Amino acid sequence: MENDNTTSSRRLYSVSELTSEIKGILEEKFAFIWISGEISNFKIPASGHFYFTLKDSAAQIQSVMFKGQSRKLKFLPEDGMKITGFGRVGVYAPRGSYQIIFEYLEPAGAGALQAAFEQLKKKLAAEGLFSEQRKRPIPFIAANVVIISSPTGAVVHDIIRVMHRRFENISIRILPVKVQGADAVFQITQAFAVLNELTGVDVAILARGGGSLEDLAPFNSEPVARAIVESRVPVVSAVGHETDFTISDFVADLRAPTPSAAAELVTPVKVDLVYTLSSLDGRMYAGISKLLKKQRTALKNLEKRLEHPAKRLCDLRLKTDDFSLRMNAAMLRLVASIRERTEMYANRLYVQSPSKRVLDAHRLLAVTADNLKRSMLTHISLQRQSFMRISEHLGALDPGAILARGYSITRTLPGRSLVIDADTVSVGQRLEIVLARGRINVKADLKPGPADVIRKNNYGQKKF
Repeated sequence: MENDNTTSSRRLYSVSELTSEIKGILEEKFAFIWISGEISNFKIPASGHFYFTLKDSAAQIQSVMFKGQSRKLKFLPEDGMKITGFGRVGVYAPRGSYQIIFEYLEPAGAGALQAAFEQLKKKLAAEGLFSEQRKRPIPFIAANVVIISSPTGAVVHDIIRVMHRRFENISIRILPVKVQGADAVFQITQAFAVLNELTGVDVAILARGGGSLEDLAPFNSEPVARAIVESRVPVVSAVGHETDFTISDFVADLRAPTPSAAAELVTPVKVDLVYTLSSLDGRMYAGISKLLKKQRTALKNLEKRLEHPAKRLCDLRLKTDDFSLRMNAAMLRLVASIRERTEMYANRLYVQSPSKRVLDAHRLLAVTADNLKRSMLTHISLQRQSFMRISEHLGALDPGAILARGYSITRTLPGRSLVIDADTVSVGQRLEIVLARGRINVKADLKPGPADVIRKNNYGQKKF
């Protein structure tokens, strides 16, 4: 079984890449959070930033609050103080550590409104209503803007003043609502229902001034949050001061730190746009003029390079004649080459023709047959000589030839065992004497004594 962690399949991170990915995950997962704990190791260096450790009984987190946010606090944090704060998780890559960057701090014990805020925030976040992928971009130039706010407050007047200063002829509509109190939630949701019925609207601004958590309660309600999500046009949330964060800020397509900032985000500066367009127009005119000049110069150069058609035709006629001569010469060389190759192939074909090959085969067969005949005669002569030598040798070793010289062979009956010692024969035993011609059956009637032992001949037989 192959190991999945092979060199070709595993992902190899550098320290910077891994830290960057961890930073992205943490800062996206915990973009804005509320957190509570006890302050320890509180320090204020020359920069004016607050550095401290936020801890509880089981863990601790390094924390920081920058000078711009710390100046807005109405109290000075100190060691041992229990606080509730709003911030985001940040990763400091050089040290590979994470910390809480606080935007807002308050002493612990904000109460039921804070708990309800956290519960709703967690619920809507789980549904994906805070996801950046869901949010829509704000138009670069919004021709028609709807403001949902209290018509009597200074907020509306500030937004209108800023927008008219930046783009004087922009179209603005106001949907009047209460921004706090018992009817505020209902009126805001109804305003969004009216907004969805309007046509030609490019963007909507939901605005109100700062206030306590109780004053901002309508903008932390679920109906208002869902009305913002269901809006047909992009929504900019401009609720409270820069340090105030509401549920409407999280679900809106864009959060503005203040109502005036919302007006600036929605409305570009018309003078700047006119200047930019004028500059682009000038650059475009200069570019086209330069291009036309370049093309005009190129056209003049081409005119100078043009030749008279008659001269061009004469040159082409000369070139055609040259090509004709070269083509005729090439054709003659090609025909000669083909003729030479044809004669060569004809000679090679004759050499390989069947009639010539048959004639050569007949000649080879005659020579082979003659060689075979001579080889067979030589072989027979040699075999005959070998046979004669073997016959003579066998004749010398033939027992019949020995018997023809007067010798005999004596064997016992039955069994026909060869008798080579007289002591092995008993009286009356039947014997067979083999002669050169014929056999004699006899019975032993006298057992020979010591004087009857005859000398052995050269062949190892006894005589009686």
